[in-house]
Amino acid sequence: MVSVVSEHQHGYLHRKDDHLERLRRIEGQARGLQRMVEEEQYCIDILTQVSAMTSALQSFSLQLLEEHMNHCVADALGAARSGEASDQAASDQVARDKVAEAVAAITRLVRS
Repeated sequence: MVSVVSEHQHGYLHRKDDHLERLRRIEGQARGLQRMVEEEQYCIDILTQVSAMTSALQSFSLQLLEEHMNHCVADALGAARSGEASDQAASDQVARDKVAEAVAAITRLVRS
């Protein structure tokens, strides 16, 4: 894998505060699940909350993936296609690596 050092900013940074707030809500759901088990609540009620938390994590993952595709992958492909890079072969490899990385992330999400 070719590593290119740059001052690349991650695609999610423009919504960082929103993402952190969303993750705090998910963290609260996890604490709520712990509390439900401690209080020995009904299994189905706990499972319902597990489902809600899983859905929240999946939604967050998809948003992050979309931002990655629209920013990081698109930037890598754009640089490779424009021929702006001093080493076109390395630029092409970076673009292929970004696509492969995204495909692997999608595969992990689908399997979970």
